[in-house]
Amino acid sequence: MPASHHASTSIEGAAQPSRVGRLRYFRRAPAVFTLIFLNAAAFLFEISFGDWNNPEVLHQIGALEPYAVVVQGEYWRLFTALFLHGGFAHLLFNLFALYVLGPPLERSIGAVRFAVCYLISGLASSAGVVVLTVIGLVQVAQLVGASGCIMGIVGAWAGFLVLHRYTPDAKRRLANIFLIIAIQTAFDLSTPQVSMAAHLCGLIAGFILGLILTPRAVAGVSDFGRD
Repeated sequence: MPASHHASTSIEGAAQPSRVGRLRYFRRAPAVFTLIFLNAAAFLFEISFGDWNNPEVLHQIGALEPYAVVVQGEYWRLFTALFLHGGFAHLLFNLFALYVLGPPLERSIGAVRFAVCYLISGLASSAGVVVLTVIGLVQVAQLVGASGCIMGIVGAWAGFLVLHRYTPDAKRRLANIFLIIAIQTAFDLSTPQVSMAAHLCGLIAGFILGLILTPRAVAGVSDFGRD
């Protein structure tokens, strides 16, 4: 997900590690740390099977394939595909985005809500791709990656900031979120092999979840995103 490459400059100060070190940074965001670990572990599992760009290998380990989901009832692919990646660069982009955008949101809404948002956004992304493929609006043979989950986090940030739009810097940070979305959309439109449908479905699901899961009163909301 190339938007992750730009995220560090788009959310100013949103996730800079504190001066006492990265260990404390992750200790305050256990869900993010766990998800990074799971994605990395899944990638090592991929490597053990051989060529991660081989469609047959990806099929065996759980890539999202709309035909297999609808016709063969392999619904588990909606979930397993979220932890698979098409190479190290793909993994790195997604984990970097999670590292930048995840911890401040998790500290603001809580680890359980954050994990729910990440996973449900990803499942909505997968399901959305399947539905759009079935009705003929998109053509997807095979899909892997946590990009739908990451865009769900972007959407959840938008939902959080909309609810707390009167707090200091909220409007500016919401504008930065829109910039990330615009950059990602432009990249998707110019890169046919990237699934824009998956990103949009994850983004929309994340925004709705952000509105639902965000506490109406957040302790220290004026400082959200700072250590």
